[in-house]
Amino acid sequence: MWWRARLRFMRAVAWAHAVADRDLRVAFVTLGCKVNQTESESIAAELGIAGVGCLPDEADVVVVNTCTVTGEADHKARKAVRHALALPQGPVVVVTGCLAALDADALRDLGDRVVVEADKDVVAARVREHTGVAATTDRPVIVRSARARAQLKVQDGCDAFCAYCIVPYARGAPRAVPAERVLAEAERLVGAGASEIVLTGINIGRYDDGGSRLPELVERIAATGVPRIRLSSIEPDAVDEALLEAAAGTPAFCAHLHVPLQAGADGVLARMGRPYDTATYAALVARAREMLPGMALTTDIIVGFPGETDAEFGETLAFAEEMAFSRLHVFRYSARPGTPAATMHAQVPPEVRAERSARLRELGEEMAAAYAGTHLGRTVEVLVERTGADGTAEGVTREYVRARIPRGALPAGSLVSVSPERIEAGPVLVGRSLG
Repeated sequence: MWWRARLRFMRAVAWAHAVADRDLRVAFVTLGCKVNQTESESIAAELGIAGVGCLPDEADVVVVNTCTVTGEADHKARKAVRHALALPQGPVVVVTGCLAALDADALRDLGDRVVVEADKDVVAARVREHTGVAATTDRPVIVRSARARAQLKVQDGCDAFCAYCIVPYARGAPRAVPAERVLAEAERLVGAGASEIVLTGINIGRYDDGGSRLPELVERIAATGVPRIRLSSIEPDAVDEALLEAAAGTPAFCAHLHVPLQAGADGVLARMGRPYDTATYAALVARAREMLPGMALTTDIIVGFPGETDAEFGETLAFAEEMAFSRLHVFRYSARPGTPAATMHAQVPPEVRAERSARLRELGEEMAAAYAGTHLGRTVEVLVERTGADGTAEGVTREYVRARIPRGALPAGSLVSVSPERIEAGPVLVGRSLG
């Protein structure tokens, strides 16, 4: 109704005048994937105002970056918005992200202080619009000081349309961040102290900037001098010879690939609409390990997809063990309305999904410990992410194994050679610095 829009406008004007005599405080609540986290950091950097990154209960504006990958994700997003609206200081709540793209009207109906903006490129402008804060002329670069590992978004969108996934509807078709813009940002990140750049996107294997593909982008980013480059996740069909050659020929490239499997049974993969079978997946893994000796292989697996039988789950267990993953990310299937899988017959009961998830997680822990054990007796490079009050430094190896250096007293962002002496729960390598 027109009067609701008018009421929102009048309240926004009054609110803006109330905070005009002090610094604006903006908090971020980010749900879902690493791409969302990267996009939230980019919005914060674009705002470039004092008070960005404060706690929600101290904020004048709360930006909620939503996820909609499952029905549960939708519930969490709406809960986050309601929580922000209930804060005593009465902040404006700017909602963005995938749920904002799919169900903006329902989000607006949550309250008069809700501003929905699905286009993340203009969220900072919407914040300024509703607060009267002028745009900054110099965009700062955010590097997470706790880790000195910078996420760099290079791509958005997906057109795979897997049966369980709503993301193509929310994110749209694949599109690349222009290479020159990516490289400029990479140079700024290196200048700001990033020791590792993690390339992120919704389907980064589809990166294509006028014929410039992901392998070339990796090589060009390496030329900035960044010590380490990592891919956040890449679909199986993109792990091709060109990418592996670029990775093998780039010293900065970390020998770690996260290649989503989703299921280790061909029947389940077919129902999911995944464009490969287990034989194809096994072949690309074998070639990747040949090109990148000692490579860490992590993956995602969904258990309890509609129609998954005990026998098919057994196939997934066996195939995961055969692949010897260094880490498993296990997800119980959760129906997302609007996807083909949500209306499929033979939905797996929740208790069966839970039991299968527990069994697969147990296998994942065993494989993670086994892979970590291969580092004993070797020298590994650790990127220090933080140092505790007792001087113990923590970080990750190039293969993405967590490591701890007792009494290291090393600054975040430093790269150190470590001799692992034992493995603790996690798994975590524990050893001494060699320099």
